[in-house]
Amino acid sequence: MNTAASGWLQPDWPAPPRVRALFTTRGASADDGASAPPRDWFNLGDHVGDAPAAVAANRARLAAALGARPVFMSQVHGHDVLVLAPGVPDGATADAAVSTAPGLACTVMVADCLPVLITDTAGRAVAAAHAGWRGLAGGVLEQALASFEACAQAGRAQLAIKTEANELIAWLGPCIGPRAFEVGPEVRAAFVDADGGAAGCFAPQPGGKYLADLPALARRRLAAGGVTRVFGNDGSDDWCTVRQPARYFSYRRDQVAHGGTGRMAACIWLA
Repeated sequence: MNTAASGWLQPDWPAPPRVRALFTTRGASADDGASAPPRDWFNLGDHVGDAPAAVAANRARLAAALGARPVFMSQVHGHDVLVLAPGVPDGATADAAVSTAPGLACTVMVADCLPVLITDTAGRAVAAAHAGWRGLAGGVLEQALASFEACAQAGRAQLAIKTEANELIAWLGPCIGPRAFEVGPEVRAAFVDADGGAAGCFAPQPGGKYLADLPALARRRLAAGGVTRVFGNDGSDDWCTVRQPARYFSYRRDQVAHGGTGRMAACIWLA
């Protein structure tokens, strides 16, 4: 992974120059954000009990860093996709976004769920998906890929882009890792009933539980959708939100122990 001067992550992937992307972290001190503990410091969620002024300050800081407008959605662990256009407001109910409009950042918030950023080597469009296990099992990546292709085809003539040698690529951001994500048999069944090969993404544990490999499950879904070049999260502890408390917010780790946690954002946009 590449780390920007701010401590945020920048995807290391073969995206064209017009495609920009980053993933925010929680920050190391009050110099990095306006939120107070336990949402310290760079919380971007306006639904987690943080002071509205702090969230607004952090979001303004993000927009200034992007040089683009991050469009925040109301995420419900579903599979609806928001197509960004000038004037679209924040707060639409969706768990993925796609855009061909420069200056509008597809933005998903996470604190254990997997953020997935998508583009292609021609830079026709960009997309971001919020892929917790429910959304992943429910088809959020499939819907995001379909919306991406529809938007990319619509904008192809305007951009004068040939697609014959073009490839879709994806980047997986930090999420709860496969050594920390314990789930019940119903979660395993939600994947294995649709894809028997997904059984290899679940490690049996005592008491009928399983450890689930969320990045590996996402890679299977992406591959089935024709995306075989996937970068970023490899399932190691460096990418695990639970096991990196100084760097990442984690709902599972902090909600009970500290009464709450913040939200990070994965953003992708066209310059």
